[in-house]
Amino acid sequence: MLLSEQAYQRIDRELTKYPPDQKRSAVMAALAIAQQEKGWLSTEVIRDVADYLELPAIAVQEVATFYDMFNTSPVGRYKITVCSNLPCALRDGVKALEYLKEKLGIDVNETTPDGLFTLTEGECMGSCGDAPVMLVNDRHMCVHMSPERMDAMIEELKQHGESA
Repeated sequence: MLLSEQAYQRIDRELTKYPPDQKRSAVMAALAIAQQEKGWLSTEVIRDVADYLELPAIAVQEVATFYDMFNTSPVGRYKITVCSNLPCALRDGVKALEYLKEKLGIDVNETTPDGLFTLTEGECMGSCGDAPVMLVNDRHMCVHMSPERMDAMIEELKQHGESA
């Protein structure tokens, strides 16, 4: 078992939402729990989740690789995903992405040398009117991200990352 007892308990709570013969329905929730604990989903973690759910590993792997919210390779402590879909792109989403690339000194799908930040591009986040829009660790949405707001976000994350 690769996850903590608390993670398996959380997966068990997810399983109670479905009939006993429908464990496949809990795959996304189980992967999200595993990723939250481990930071990314290694082949071993995916296999462990599959074993725990009594599913073929390939069935869990297919879900993990289909959705871009799941990290199947290591990422920084903070994954910043910038929406570059057309509505956001027209409202400075691409400029925001370029700004972060320069500020962090990395390209898309790269991680800063200190391991704090990974920068990714994302598809529509459902908040086009609030562009530029980005997600931090696939959980915290940031809107109207001007260069000043991006600077403040980066500094806050750096301080939090260094104190943890």
